[in-house]
Amino acid sequence: MELSLLVIFWYGILHAFGPDHLTAITDFSIGKNKSKTLLVTMLFAIGHGVSLFVFASLLQSVDISPEILAYGDMISATIIIGMGTYLLFMVAAKRIQLSKHIHENKEHIHIWFGKSHEHSDDSVAKTSSLGLGLLMGAGGVRGMLITLGAVNGGAVDFMMVAAFTVGVMIVFGLFGMVILYINQNFLGNITNVRRAFSAAGVISLVVGTNILLG
Repeated sequence: MELSLLVIFWYGILHAFGPDHLTAITDFSIGKNKSKTLLVTMLFAIGHGVSLFVFASLLQSVDISPEILAYGDMISATIIIGMGTYLLFMVAAKRIQLSKHIHENKEHIHIWFGKSHEHSDDSVAKTSSLGLGLLMGAGGVRGMLITLGAVNGGAVDFMMVAAFTVGVMIVFGLFGMVILYINQNFLGNITNVRRAFSAAGVISLVVGTNILLG
């Protein structure tokens, strides 16, 4: 059993390096502070693990063709393309804002979506990252079932999903720190902020389209 958990943990690490996952993390983490970046990546990983557990458990007892399972990849690609389109629209409409203020002799930067006099609700981003992880979990079902079949006869249990989720969370957390570094060192003015979101939007469109055509 310990070997099975190790294999699933390693699979979670490899799975997390998927370009669609890292693109989603970028889209939701860019412009956030340290605590929000970590929370977003953690919620995405948890949502991803729960989704895979539910789908894999269901598919164990239902005979579904590979063509049907391929729709999971289409869901992931559609979400990524939608996010990229949304980010590019927000940049073009100048609805990505930045403000600075001094608190306890330290400069604080706030980045939000909306009009210049409005502030977005952070709870929306948190809920969205969890929901996104749940939806994109469908894209990893085939790989997980193959791995489970190799190590445990195809059986899915909580410990395996927990091991997978921890592996995913480690990679997402580390990648989130990379995005945090960019946030703290390169997004000090509105021009760079809009450039960063534009780049994230374009990458999202490229990654999503590549998944659909692949």
